[in-house]
Amino acid sequence: MRPSITQPRDTAPLLAILGRAGYRLTEPRRLLATLIAEQTGHFTAADLARSARAGEIAVGRATIFRTLELLGELEAIERIDLPTGEHAYVLCEPVHHHHAVCTECHRTVDVVDAELHAAIREAARRAGFTADAHRVELYGRCAECAGRTATSGAGRDVPGAAAS
Repeated sequence: MRPSITQPRDTAPLLAILGRAGYRLTEPRRLLATLIAEQTGHFTAADLARSARAGEIAVGRATIFRTLELLGELEAIERIDLPTGEHAYVLCEPVHHHHAVCTECHRTVDVVDAELHAAIREAARRAGFTADAHRVELYGRCAECAGRTATSGAGRDVPGAAAS
């Protein structure tokens, strides 16, 4: 996995990846590159379809799915599986990493941890495997959402908290 890019960015890198791979830079692909570049954090095909409709951009759902699949194959984006079972995507840099996904605000954060990689290699070894690849996605609440919940949840029963 590659570190995700969470700030809005320019379309040039996506278009360059498509061009280097020999794909035509059609108008629908250019429009989708723009929509993808406008996303922050992770996004779904439905998010892109909504953005296209809101901007009155004529791009069909099939084109969206085909383009996401192509960009995934070219490693320009990475698919993550949300706890809901829905697939989402993030733009990523070409460095192995994992993702932590906030289930409240949907922020996606990169997790690069050498000890985690060592633990995964050891788990594979114990299972009698030589792992060719792995993917780890963590789900929960980011510090900001957890802090907001803690301050707004005063008086709520919190598992493991001492009763007053």
